[in-house]
Amino acid sequence: MQYVIGLFNHYGYIVLLIALMLELIAFPLPGEALMTYCGYIIYQQKMSWSISILVSTLGVGIGITLSYFIGKVLGINFFEKHGHYIHMDKNRLDNISRWFEKYGNKLLIIAYFIPGVRHVTGYFSGITKVSYRKFAVNAYLGAFIWTATFISLGKVLGANWEKYHNLLKKYLLIGSLIIAMIIVIIYLYKTYKQRIYDSIIKMLNNSLKMFHSLGKIKVAIAGIAVSFLIFSALAIGVIQDYLSHEFSEFDEISKYIIMNIFDENWTNIMKVFRSVSNIYVLLITVIITVIWILVKSINKLKEIEFLIISFLGAEAISNVLKIVFHRLGPSGALYTFPSGEGFMTVVTYGFLAYMILKYSKQTWINYLVLSICLCINFLIGLSMIYLNLQYPSDIIAGYEFGAVWLSLSIILLEIYRVLPNIRN
Repeated sequence: MQYVIGLFNHYGYIVLLIALMLELIAFPLPGEALMTYCGYIIYQQKMSWSISILVSTLGVGIGITLSYFIGKVLGINFFEKHGHYIHMDKNRLDNISRWFEKYGNKLLIIAYFIPGVRHVTGYFSGITKVSYRKFAVNAYLGAFIWTATFISLGKVLGANWEKYHNLLKKYLLIGSLIIAMIIVIIYLYKTYKQRIYDSIIKMLNNSLKMFHSLGKIKVAIAGIAVSFLIFSALAIGVIQDYLSHEFSEFDEISKYIIMNIFDENWTNIMKVFRSVSNIYVLLITVIITVIWILVKSINKLKEIEFLIISFLGAEAISNVLKIVFHRLGPSGALYTFPSGEGFMTVVTYGFLAYMILKYSKQTWINYLVLSICLCINFLIGLSMIYLNLQYPSDIIAGYEFGAVWLSLSIILLEIYRVLPNIRN
């Protein structure tokens, strides 16, 4: 690493381009550390931020394109025989083959953040004859996101880039894996939606034979849901205790980055963002959801019923969890783990988004609604951290618990919605 940094100090952009190009061909070079160090040099105003990102993206793009065409020309037999020289033995090829077959090449976008995967995705895309156009869209977009992320973080971290670099890599890897899991879940749901529906009907029919009435089935489902929620709380509690030291590291680095990006001039804007989690705004959102259900839904009463249960349940559960975990916030006056604001906004805005996605036929509207929902939740969490009201780990925990409760509410809604069908 020191040798590469020495070359970088002398030749700057040229070394940046060549090193990243070689890394994507599978040479063992510290690309992420080099980009973070480049951000530090930008912090010292010795290089340009925009030019560095363009050069880095170009280097990554050239490297992964070369690996794509090499894979396409040489084919699978060559790599099974000689691939171990560039860490592409048969086992890795088989694993990535299953990965591509199941989830498609859209995961190329986040593959850059996963060590050991980004180096071989280009080769494998060529080996499996993925069309160049499909490959290029995802590979080049991912290259830009990857390079811009590490260079920008290096610029923000400044003199502390070396201290926080490894922690950043770890948290970005965790985040990438979580995003990958979400993409996989969405893909599986879209692909096997009818099969899942049929399985639910079959399961409920079998349950009817066991419990002899729909009323008993409803009680059983509610009991399972409560048990799931309790076990989730216990599991996250154990994780919190085990990772208490890591929470402090995560809080430290997250707070450091946010306060370096947003100065005191952002105070009023952050207060506006925070107000979006106000109980009155959330109630207005609930009313909007009710209106949407009344206009669009077939199962109006059932969906309104679950909306109310989700909203009131989120408020009650978040308060109970704060007492259970009894972790004082930055001010030391209130319990803030998990974040009540994070919990409530995920559930409230998430339920509205789900209802719109369920009944809207326009794809662009669905993407717009989903993006707005994610942005609202992100900005609320950002404002709570910036205003020093909650720790970053409080916000993340609030999002996690909120997502569990929201998904559980939606699953139960859909199960209760199809219950009448088992009579047939």
